[in-house]
Amino acid sequence: MRGPRTLPATALILATAATLAAGALPGAGASAAPAPDYTITVDPRRAGPEISDTMYGVFLEDINFAADGGLYAELVRNRSFEFGPRDHASYTPLTAWSEVARGDATGSATVVDDAARLNETNRQYLRLDLAGGTEPGAGYGVRNAGFFTGMEITEGDSYDFSVWARTDQPQGTELTVTLDTAAGTPLAAELTRAVRGDTWTKYTGTLTATASAPDGGLTVTAAGGGTVRLDMVSLFPQDTFRGRENGLRRDLAERIAALEPGFLRFPGGCLVNTGSHEAYQAPNWPRERSYQWKETVGPVEERAVNHNFWGYNQSYGLGYFEYFQFAEDVGAMPLPVVPALVTGCGENRATDDPELLARHIQDTLDLVEFANGPADSPWGSVRAEMGHPEPFGLTHLAVGNEENLPEEYFENFLAFRAAIEAEYPEITVIGNSGPSAGGTTFDRLWDLNREADVAMVDEHYYMAPNWFLSNNERYDSYDRAGPDVFLGEYASRDNRFANALAEAAYMTGLERNADVVRLASYAPLLAHTQGTQWRPDLIWFDNDASWGSASYEVQRLFATNTGDRVVPSRATTTPGLGGDVDGAVGLATWATSAAYDDVTVTSADGETLLTDDFSGGLDQWSPSTGAGTWSLADGALVQADTTSTDNMLVAGDRDWVNYDLEVTATKRSGSEGFLIGFGVQGTGDYYWWNLGGWGNTRSAVEQAVGGAKSELVSDGTTIETGRAYDIRVQVRGREVTLFLDGEEWGSFTEPTPEPFRQVVTRDAETGELIIKVVNAQAEEAVTAIDLGRRANVGRTAHVTTLTGDPEAVNGETERPIAPRESTFRGVDHRFTYTFPPHSVTFLRVPTR
Repeated sequence: MRGPRTLPATALILATAATLAAGALPGAGASAAPAPDYTITVDPRRAGPEISDTMYGVFLEDINFAADGGLYAELVRNRSFEFGPRDHASYTPLTAWSEVARGDATGSATVVDDAARLNETNRQYLRLDLAGGTEPGAGYGVRNAGFFTGMEITEGDSYDFSVWARTDQPQGTELTVTLDTAAGTPLAAELTRAVRGDTWTKYTGTLTATASAPDGGLTVTAAGGGTVRLDMVSLFPQDTFRGRENGLRRDLAERIAALEPGFLRFPGGCLVNTGSHEAYQAPNWPRERSYQWKETVGPVEERAVNHNFWGYNQSYGLGYFEYFQFAEDVGAMPLPVVPALVTGCGENRATDDPELLARHIQDTLDLVEFANGPADSPWGSVRAEMGHPEPFGLTHLAVGNEENLPEEYFENFLAFRAAIEAEYPEITVIGNSGPSAGGTTFDRLWDLNREADVAMVDEHYYMAPNWFLSNNERYDSYDRAGPDVFLGEYASRDNRFANALAEAAYMTGLERNADVVRLASYAPLLAHTQGTQWRPDLIWFDNDASWGSASYEVQRLFATNTGDRVVPSRATTTPGLGGDVDGAVGLATWATSAAYDDVTVTSADGETLLTDDFSGGLDQWSPSTGAGTWSLADGALVQADTTSTDNMLVAGDRDWVNYDLEVTATKRSGSEGFLIGFGVQGTGDYYWWNLGGWGNTRSAVEQAVGGAKSELVSDGTTIETGRAYDIRVQVRGREVTLFLDGEEWGSFTEPTPEPFRQVVTRDAETGELIIKVVNAQAEEAVTAIDLGRRANVGRTAHVTTLTGDPEAVNGETERPIAPRESTFRGVDHRFTYTFPPHSVTFLRVPTR
């Protein structure tokens, strides 16, 4: 391997861009090519695993305002006046609304829940008590400001308005509707509707914008006196995806469609199995319910709203019918997830109510009928009435999401599966393996899935880039006779190009193991820039625009260059990788108060490197991350702040290797346990043993690289308050063994990230070999590619390349990470190709 290049990153990017603009890749086709750094050997005469047509899909959950305020095109926020503090501490029934008086009109606006309501599932409505006005155009009412900075109104576009209304005035009440800016500037000609009668009636109309504004809003005023009641105030752009009523925001739907997803997993995620499992029951209905499909179908004005697990209100305007329809529109297999009545996502509760379990099982059977039943069946008729008499063609269904209680979850899963298979044996019922890539819960759930001959198991994990670079072989050893893998949620923890490169490298391993990994979806899919609960995300947007992250570009290229079958290949590796676990030691807490005592660090040959019984000062310790409230109390080191997180104190030398760290730790109060650091190199680079983490539900060793963490080993250990724990961490080279109260808790070998990864597939339709190479390092990779002497290939390959600064992030106005197309005319059965630094390359080689 040649030594590192010294070309500055900015110069490298410019040089790469200039070369690509000239129609070639750096070094490609050069007459005096340097000696290869790598070799890739391909055997095109052999056939590897077949790749599923549904290999790459998307997972859509209403997180980061992905649905309301995002993909669901409704522009009115809180359209049915159902918001409240249970959704978010700042919410009221008039969130996003303000009172408006035109001319000399006056009145009052009150949100009411009484017998005059629209229906039992839409209980709150707006009552306008009008005091009249004599001036022309006088009226009193409300204005809705939409989501965040306002409704994005575009000149020339048309918007469909609707409202349910009633009046107590025998002569009727005139409503005036308009679009305007926050300052009151009109954006469309006024629309008037005469409300007649004191029964709920739907009124509609169309507003066409005469000007554009980013802070638009919808104003509805009523003239005269008396009382008028309003509910389900709605404004939809007519330009929805495929022109659907109650449809989807076109630009977001088109970005998803461009991924050519093989499947659509919905509706969650943590929405599925958290909160109450009770159904909507008026009047004392639980506002924090798990997502239950029956509440989301039928007329939108009859759908219940719900507290969203991610901290806002969920309208269910985008419901199960719309999910199925969207899957059909983009050619994706629908893959719904139903609650297993065991909570996940940091909770540990399971139902002990057999009637509740039986009801959810029946709901799931009804879901299959809703999707696949004939139009004259009870639930198939609901689908037909909504405009889709033909079945949706459901084939796969998942039960549960990230449950932490393996036994309880699996008992319920088996009950679901038995009922589904008895009535619908053609449906594949998918289990899951918990919230992590490994550990006690993961291992136990996989054992249970294998023993029960489950068809497919859903895995979830979010890791640092190094983990993805180090675990390309994860599925090489999976049992080919066991369950298939559905990788339902995965991502590297940021949106830089470096993260996308690591994901791309990992995806070559997914494809190589396509006989085991049958489905895979990055998560989350969507994020509003002003309402984000989770990062990273695939597609970012605001009220006006949307753009794909660097990871989006990787996912799109893999999805559109998958191929039909893996072609066996092998590559040389990068020499000189790996090294000892070295660094200082640390003590920390997370949302917990803890005490530490009797710290000793001893080298493998018995030399004492550090000892501290905290009878003196803190001269040996310095803060590495966070703050915390650290002090000496009762002969121990105490962190007292139960709100402080990530607050490590560090002692020792970054060059320490081959040592034992011993410490006594006691949890005093708070929601978690304690953190024991080792191999500490700096603020964002360390290992720590997280005991009692994730709300004191489990424990794990995490490796932080550049601030991004990955789990290396974990189990279900929890920590008791007031109990002193003896902890020992033994570091020997790359091997680390951990002891809790004298018993071995676990061990791991330091991961070795490999920056050069490849896979080869064949496109059956075109006959092309697709050579996919990831070079996630700062040096170019000169590579000798051997297709075998009998390979009958064309001389010119089509090349698609992603390359750029590993720190680059795509945004609304700048897209530094975008595919570049070129051709390479030096293909033969043996040829040399230079892969740029920090790049993902797809070489489509024609075969004769």
